Amino acid sequence: MESQKQVLERLRGAFRSGVTLPVHFRLTQLEAMMSLFEDNETQIIEAMHEDLAKATKLDDCFVRREPLGVVLIIGAWNYPLHLILLPLIGAIAAGNCAILKPSEISRATEKLLAELIPKYLSQECYAVIRGGAEETKTLLENRFDHIFYTGSQSVARCILLAAAVHLTPVTLELGGKCPCLIYGRLDMKAAAKRLVWAKFFNAGQSCVAPDYVLCTAETRDALLPFIKETLESFYGSDPQQSPDLGRIVTDRHWDRLLELLKKSEGKIVIGGESDKKTKYIAPTVVVDVMESDALMQEEIFGPILPILTIKSLDEAIYFVNEREKPLALYAFSDESQVVNTVLERTCSGGFCSNDGIVHMSLPGLPFGGVGASGMGNYHGRWGFETFSHKRGCMMRSWLLERVNVLRYPPYNESNLSWLRWATTAKKKGWAGCSVM
Repeated sequence: MESQKQVLERLRGAFRSGVTLPVHFRLTQLEAMMSLFEDNETQIIEAMHEDLAKATKLDDCFVRREPLGVVLIIGAWNYPLHLILLPLIGAIAAGNCAILKPSEISRATEKLLAELIPKYLSQECYAVIRGGAEETKTLLENRFDHIFYTGSQSVARCILLAAAVHLTPVTLELGGKCPCLIYGRLDMKAAAKRLVWAKFFNAGQSCVAPDYVLCTAETRDALLPFIKETLESFYGSDPQQSPDLGRIVTDRHWDRLLELLKKSEGKIVIGGESDKKTKYIAPTVVVDVMESDALMQEEIFGPILPILTIKSLDEAIYFVNEREKPLALYAFSDESQVVNTVLERTCSGGFCSNDGIVHMSLPGLPFGGVGASGMGNYHGRWGFETFSHKRGCMMRSWLLERVNVLRYPPYNESNLSWLRWATTAKKKGWAGCSVM
C-alpha cells in the first residue's frame, strides 16, 4: 500500500507530465464523474441515507459582489507608492474601509502617504499607520476582514499565522527566483536590451525582475557582448555616474548582496564594482554558476545576474520545475514552439515571452503568485474581485408551489425520479439554476 508521500509524489509527477492540461482530458473526467453518479445511484442513496438523508437544489440566482469590511494593506519598500495605492484602489472600488501600513524602510514615501491620504480621502474610512516590525506585529493582533501583503516569504509566514487566529483571508504578493529561459533562434541584440532593462530597472529591486538566466553555452557566449554593449548604452561607461541607475535601499541590503557575490564561485564577467557610501552596486553578470552556488539559494533582489548553462530545453524546464513556482517566468525565443512548450510545461504567477516585467503593467491581466510566490491576485478588475465577497443569491416568489410538492417528504419512486431529473447537471447548463 502506498504511503501518503508516495501518493503525493505520484500525483505530482502526473501533474508535471501535463496530462491534466488538455480540455479533452478535463471533459472526459467530468463526464466520468457524471457516470459515477449514474452508475452507482443505489449505493450512493443507501450510503447517504445511512449517514444523513436529505435533498436540496438551487433556483434562479445571481452573484452579488459586496465589500469585505475593514481591510489591511501592507506595502513594500521597493515600489513604496505603487504597492500601497494600487491595492487601495481595488479596496475602495469594492466599498471597503482600509488601514494602510507603508514600509518604514522607504521613510520619505511613508511620511508623504501619512500626510496625503487623510488630506484627500475620507478620514472616517481610510487611515495610515506608521512604524516598524513591532508596530506591524501589534497591528496584526487585531481582526481584519482581509489582509493584503506585499513583501518577503519570511514575513508572509508571520502574517499567515496572525491571520489564522481570526480566520482572516489573505492576499500575499511575494517573490522568488524568476527564471529567464533563452533558447533557440532569436534577435540577440533585442533580447539583450529587454533583459538588461528588466533585470537592472530599479537596481534589480523588483519582485518580477529576471533572477537568473538559463541558456546554452553557445547562446551565453553570443549574448554577453550585447549585454555589455547595452549596459554602456543605457548607463554609460561609468554606471555609478548615471542618473538612471538606482541604488540599493539600505546598508543592510547592500551588505547582503555583497556577501552573496563574495560567496559565489561563479566568474564575474561584467561589473562587480561597488561603493557602500552611496549604496552602489554596478550591474553585474556572473557566469559559470552552478546550481549549488550562493547566488542560487535565495532571491537576489539586486543588480546581479547569474547565467547558468543547460544543454536542452527539457533540462531547462526540469530545472525550473524542481524549484518553487516563481512569480514570473520569461521565455526568449523566435521559435513559437519553444515559447509554447515552456508555457505549457511550467507553472508561474505570470508569464511573458521575449520581454520582462511589462506583463504586470497591463490592468487587464491578473497579477499574483502561485505556491511560494504568493496567493491571490489584483490589478484592474482583479483587485476589485480580491476585495469583494461573491455572495450567491436566490430570489424566489410563492409561485409554482404545486411543483415543489415533488421535493417535500414523504418520498416515493415517482417524486424521486422527478427530483433526480430536475437536479441533474446538464452538459450545456452546469452553471445554471433550476426552478426546483
